[in-house]
Amino acid sequence: MRIIGEKGCNLLVLGIDPGSITTGWALLNGKGRKISVIGSGVLRFNGKENFLDRLTEIKVASNKLIEELSPDAIAFESLIYVKSPQALIKLAQTRGVILSACVEKYKNRIFEYSPNAIKSIATGHGHADKEGVRKFLDMTLGKRDYQTHDESDAVAIALCHLLNSKSITKVGSSKGSSGLAKALAHKIGN
Repeated sequence: MRIIGEKGCNLLVLGIDPGSITTGWALLNGKGRKISVIGSGVLRFNGKENFLDRLTEIKVASNKLIEELSPDAIAFESLIYVKSPQALIKLAQTRGVILSACVEKYKNRIFEYSPNAIKSIATGHGHADKEGVRKFLDMTLGKRDYQTHDESDAVAIALCHLLNSKSITKVGSSKGSSGLAKALAHKIGN
């Protein structure tokens, strides 16, 4: 396991914004105080396809992405309140399938952040709109053209983990964490 903050040590974080039609992903590298985007994009799935077939497609695509990118940690946005119970169920099932792709290899290195925590770390207040978050990303990481909000959200999720990780001694360990880090992040499954 890599020690965060060691001179010359990189921390690769995969941020994932799950969705049953589009899933945003971003791989960020934190090295010392420098953070850079290695890559980002969107996994697209056929919304007209049978949902169970789509879940299979999501699992295969997630496995492939994780295997290709080989991150040190994976960060998710926690489930959000959605007006439609059906949409929430599909989102929860999609998230579960993606988590199952991660859990075998990354069990102790999967983190989740609430939408308000991501916005708070990114912009200074937890109720920023997507445009405010995007402006912060442009200022912090340089101007980028994102395909969708899912992609920029994934970048914000990974960035949130990197900024939060500066106070964590080891990836997947909260030993030595600041109060803010403990309040904003937790390992999935704890």
